[in-house]
Amino acid sequence: MTHIHHNPPFRAEHLGSLLRPKELLQKRALVEKNELSQAECTKAEDEAVNKVVKVQVASGFGAVSDGEYRRAVFWGTFFEELEGMTEIRNPPMDLFRSYVPDIAGFIEKGHKPGQSCICTGKIRHKGKSTLIGQFEYLKTLIPEERWGEIRLTMIAPPWYHLRYKNGLAFPPEVYASDEEYLADISKAASEELDILYAAGVRSIQFDNPNFAYFCSEKMLAGWAKDKSNKKTPDELLDAYIQCYNDSTAQHSEKMHIGLHICGGNFMGSRHFSEGGYDRIAIKLFQKLNVLTPFRYLLPGIRHAPPGAGGFEPFCSTPPQPHKNVILGVITSKFPELEDKEKMKERILAGADVIAKGASQTREQALQRMGVSPQCGFASHEEGNLLGWEDMKNKLALVRAIADDVWSGEP
Repeated sequence: MTHIHHNPPFRAEHLGSLLRPKELLQKRALVEKNELSQAECTKAEDEAVNKVVKVQVASGFGAVSDGEYRRAVFWGTFFEELEGMTEIRNPPMDLFRSYVPDIAGFIEKGHKPGQSCICTGKIRHKGKSTLIGQFEYLKTLIPEERWGEIRLTMIAPPWYHLRYKNGLAFPPEVYASDEEYLADISKAASEELDILYAAGVRSIQFDNPNFAYFCSEKMLAGWAKDKSNKKTPDELLDAYIQCYNDSTAQHSEKMHIGLHICGGNFMGSRHFSEGGYDRIAIKLFQKLNVLTPFRYLLPGIRHAPPGAGGFEPFCSTPPQPHKNVILGVITSKFPELEDKEKMKERILAGADVIAKGASQTREQALQRMGVSPQCGFASHEEGNLLGWEDMKNKLALVRAIADDVWSGEP
């Protein structure tokens, strides 16, 4: 396929998740107390989306999102809308693998998941997408020639499966194996993409901290101790990659499909998972059929999580022009601004590693690269430990770095 850089991915990217204005959070709190109607809250959401789209356009970003302002958490409501999936509030903790990083993070902080979603019957798509309304509203805010640049984020198809202890993600009388369960998840995700494509959506980003979890020494140690597991971590990772590929197989030539991988965001700007991507790089770069793996790599940055590693995993990047890498060298967790020149050096260092692995020149490698923050600014509606102006400064820095490295390109 021909890759033109006036389409996604752009040289300057962000992850779609942006800080909610305080006014919106205040209105949401009033709705929870039954002191404000949902219609009034929707109006506040509209005003907040208007505001954040203006920020993105003014900052010079190609891909435009609604900041995920219609959602309480980054994964939205895809699973809740599927037949055969049931939302559960205050789920019992004995459902969960306690060593999976996000669950372990909850336990460490004395919290528990307030909401989860579990299979209770055969999984099928109901034929309507909750993302259509978000897309249609964004179309009213930007010129028609830019509608194809609207970025919608979706939850990873295998998202909930990893959380649950072996055998508890679905009833055994409904699915005989993980493979059967994941196959129906893939069918539902593919139908979601069908609906979005018919509506005019051309850019989708899957958000999946789960892949990074397979790099976590703590999770792998917990997995080994849990004798109820029937698969090795490598076998489960293979199953998840197959789930992705089945989900996107009918759409990879029609839509830009990207993937964001990170160690997660949690309360107080902390991450969930630690570990370099060496363990999973070959499988993700060479077996996963997406166009743009977004990476969470912060070497040399003060707030990098322990073990974040260097750029060595990029040696596995195939040389195909549609295999892009967006380097997340700007932290979205804290307000301090990175040094622009040092971050440019990091991008060039990453390009050299990609070039070496693909037998290319640095310039050829740079043609398949871009820059972004390492994660969203608000995976949960509370957001990270920085303010609105801090976020704008971070976005401006991303744009400035891109302008220096890829002069004149969007």
